[in-house]
Amino acid sequence: MTSIEAKLPNLPPGPDKAYDINTTDESFPIVADYIAKYGNFTLIKPVTRANNTILINDPDAVKAILVKNHENYKKGPGFERVKMLLGNGIIVSDGAFWRRQRRMIQPAFSRKCIDGLAKKMQKANQDLLHSWQKKADNNEVIDVSSETSDLSLEIILRCLFSDDMDKLIAQEGENPFQILTYDLARDIQFVMKFRALKILVQQLMDERRESSKRYDDFLEAFMEGIDKETGEGMSDKEIIDEVMTMIIAGHETGATTLNWAWYLLSQNPAEEKKLHDEVDNNIAADIPTFEEVGNIPFSRQVIEEALRLYPPVWLYSRTAIADDKICGYDIPAGTNIFFTPYYLHRHPDFWDEPESFKPDRFSAEEVKKRHKFAFIPFSAGPRRCIGDYFSIVEMQIHLGTMAKKFKLEYVPDLSGEKGVELDPQVNLRSKNSIMMKLIKR
Repeated sequence: MTSIEAKLPNLPPGPDKAYDINTTDESFPIVADYIAKYGNFTLIKPVTRANNTILINDPDAVKAILVKNHENYKKGPGFERVKMLLGNGIIVSDGAFWRRQRRMIQPAFSRKCIDGLAKKMQKANQDLLHSWQKKADNNEVIDVSSETSDLSLEIILRCLFSDDMDKLIAQEGENPFQILTYDLARDIQFVMKFRALKILVQQLMDERRESSKRYDDFLEAFMEGIDKETGEGMSDKEIIDEVMTMIIAGHETGATTLNWAWYLLSQNPAEEKKLHDEVDNNIAADIPTFEEVGNIPFSRQVIEEALRLYPPVWLYSRTAIADDKICGYDIPAGTNIFFTPYYLHRHPDFWDEPESFKPDRFSAEEVKKRHKFAFIPFSAGPRRCIGDYFSIVEMQIHLGTMAKKFKLEYVPDLSGEKGVELDPQVNLRSKNSIMMKLIKR
C-alpha cells in the first residue's frame, strides 16, 4: 500500500450520481431508495454544496453525533431557510450563543411552569369541546387537520402572550398569526408576512414595560430571563427571535401530530377502545387536569406512536467541524450529515412490524428493551427540542378531552381522491385535509 492510498478515508458506499438532499417531495422517495440500496450509511456527492453528504440511518451513529461528540457538529444544510423565517432563535443558533440562549430559556419549560400553562391548554380545549359538541349535534363532518391546527396555534399564542392576544385581535381586526393555518406554502411571501409580525411582539413588550401587570407566560419569562454566567438578559431582538421560533415550532408539532393521531386511531379500533377506556376511568371532569395527565399513560403512547410514524420533522442535518470517525467510517471536516427520523423510526432492526400502529411499543417495559436513539422525533442530546414535554402535555390534554366525549370516524370520500398522502416539506403534513365525523359517545 502506498502512502497516498493509506491516507484515503474510509467512506460509505453510495450512488455515482450527485444529488443535494432537501426537505422536498422529490427527496423523500430518493432518501428511501438510498437506504434500501446502501443501508445505514450512504455517501452522496454534492451538486451545489461544497462538500459530500453522508445519509445516516443508524441509532449508534445518531448517539455518536448528537450526544457523544455533539460539539463537533453545527447546524447543516437547510437551516438557512429556517433562519430566514425565524432569525437566530434556539432552533438555528449554534455555539456559545446557543448555549447562552438555552440557559435563559430552560427555566420556562420546567414542570412547575408547564403546570401553570396547562390551564391555558385546558381553556382552549374547553372552547373546542363546546364547538365539537354543536357540530356533532348537527351531524357535521369536521376538517380535523384544520381543527387541530387552529387549536395548536391558539394554545401556543396564549402560552406566549396570555390575554394580550385579545388586544392584538381587537387592534388588527383578526388574529394576525392566523396566516400559519391558512398559508401553508412556507415560501418567500410567507416569510415576509411572518417576519412583519415581529413589530407586534415588540409592541407587546413595550406595553408590558410600561405596566405593572404580571403575566404567567413565555414572553414574561423570556423578558425576565437572566444568564447566570453574565448577569445579563436577552436583547429585544433575541427575545423576538425566540418568540417567533416558539410560535412556529410549538404550532407545527402539536398540529401535525394530533392530525395524524386522530387518523391512526380511526384506523385501529382496538387501540381507540383502549384510549376510550383509559380516559373514562381516569379523568374526573370533562378536561384532564395537569395531575391527571400522569394517569392516562396510554394517551402518551398514542402520541409517541404517531410521532414515530409521522415525525413532524422528517429530515434534519449537521455539518462536521473537524474530522471524525463514526461506526468505522471516516467523517471528513465539512461533511454534511443528514438524519431521517421518518425512516429510522421504520428501521426493521429496531421496530417490529414498523408500518403498524402499535402504541404498546411505548410502554415502560418495551422502551427499556429498545435502542434509545432509534426514536428521535425531538432530536437528541443537548440539542433535543426544549419544548418536548410542553408539547406532550398539550397533546395529552387534547386527546383526553375529546376521546372521553367522541369517537372520530374517518370520511375517505372527502379526504382526497388518493386517500391520505404525505406532504414531506420542512414539516411532515398530510397533503389533503383529513375529514372526520364526530360521533358522541
